[in-house]
Amino acid sequence: MANLNHLPVCYSLLALLLLLLALSSVRAGSNSSASAGTGPLYGIEFPPYNTAVADAGCDGRLVAEEEELARRTPSLKLHMTHRSASAGATGSGLFVLDSAKKDAARIDTMHGRRAALPGAAQRKGSRPRRALSERVVATVESGVAVGSGEYLVDVYVGTPPRRFRMIMDTGSDLNWLQCAPCLDCFHQTGPVFDPAASASYRNVTCGDSRCGLVSPPPPLTGPRSCRRPRSDPCPYYYWYGDQSNTTGDLALEAFTVNLTQSGTRRVDGVAFGCGHQNRGLFHGAAGLLGLGRGPLSFASQLRGVYGGHAFSYCLVEHGSAAGSKIIFGHDDALLAHPQLNYTAFAPATADAADTFYYLQLKSVLVGGEALNIPSDTLSAGGTIIDSGTTLSYFPEPAYQAIRQAFMDRMSPSYPLIPGFPVLSPCYNVSGAEKVEVPELSLVFADGAAWEFPAENYFIRLEPEGVMCLAVLGTPRSGMSIIGNYQQQNFHVLYDLERNRLGFAPRRCADV
Repeated sequence: MANLNHLPVCYSLLALLLLLLALSSVRAGSNSSASAGTGPLYGIEFPPYNTAVADAGCDGRLVAEEEELARRTPSLKLHMTHRSASAGATGSGLFVLDSAKKDAARIDTMHGRRAALPGAAQRKGSRPRRALSERVVATVESGVAVGSGEYLVDVYVGTPPRRFRMIMDTGSDLNWLQCAPCLDCFHQTGPVFDPAASASYRNVTCGDSRCGLVSPPPPLTGPRSCRRPRSDPCPYYYWYGDQSNTTGDLALEAFTVNLTQSGTRRVDGVAFGCGHQNRGLFHGAAGLLGLGRGPLSFASQLRGVYGGHAFSYCLVEHGSAAGSKIIFGHDDALLAHPQLNYTAFAPATADAADTFYYLQLKSVLVGGEALNIPSDTLSAGGTIIDSGTTLSYFPEPAYQAIRQAFMDRMSPSYPLIPGFPVLSPCYNVSGAEKVEVPELSLVFADGAAWEFPAENYFIRLEPEGVMCLAVLGTPRSGMSIIGNYQQQNFHVLYDLERNRLGFAPRRCADV
């Protein structure tokens, strides 16, 4: 049995009441509006001599820490933050419902994009950069403080560089920021990006090959109009689900990153979306940092800078005030981890977009026993690992088998709570300091097994004494998704050179 003591997410009684009210509004068909909050800001650390960055508010203590790290190991890092439903104990209680709604729309969109954007079209127009055999590093933090179940990376963009908090998303490719003039935008923490204030900004023209990597804004359904290929801009439209989308101009800009061996590096000509119309549940973020497999993603465009085909991140607990790291390039400490395990990415298929990182899930174990789930149920829609989806999802028949397995194996000393909103099963664990739950493991086709601690698949709501399984079904797409909640306190490696995913248990706040 797995121990469910000291779980990371705590909820107030008011939060649960708000959760029930919000659920009723969802059933009535209402839409949530983006909420914003405040939280600690961390970003790419720059050396003290960079006065432009110092003026933008960079933390001197973190600069010193990063310089010390640079003297020890060469790599490129970005800082991450995690975001959840809203600030404080009350708001954090809303993130389950808010995230589940956003996840549902996102999953439907993923299914549509997989069919609409074949991998061959995504590969077109890739432009490799000169390798420097460096690594890039940034901090990642929980987004609970600003209103979401995702994680944030602080990135410096433009000339002079300015800091923007961007959602870290391995399930999409396009990097984008809300841009002035902001014709229809959600609320974000801090000012939007102003192209007129940057000396390095320039539009991608409609004749540029990179323009073919993005979809034109609706209502265009055929080929985009391009009267002057060398001067007309390249408008784009990128969607995530229901009302989550961004529309603007595809552009090129300088991104300033931190190299652990030689200070900072300004990378010119990084393609990103300058979004003038943006809608959805982005909760205070300035935009999104795409880390998918396509050529427009941040990971792909900077591959030559960090001199490799790998990146890794370590996600702190939801609601944690600590930050961790995303590392572009191989991390020696992770590679030396005694519990580092690998599983192969699934081979690409003709109808699968390059964006997603597919795995070959074979079976699900609860309490050490493989569940009776037909293999075609797990293979039909595929399985992806995704930092931009909060909870974990399985096709409805598989989810029902997982749900029933936990109900059958749970100790009768924890009364079942029927009819709890969104998640099921839920239990009354009032007064229990340590809660024992059945173990959960995922087994892949190559024999690799990912065993999770209880806090990665059960959410405990305090002080109400309610505990719920953080897994849901995907009735429409049939896609299985390993979300960021299950990835907490694992160092996860995307090794594209050897076509494999690595994972090792680690206290991410110490990375």
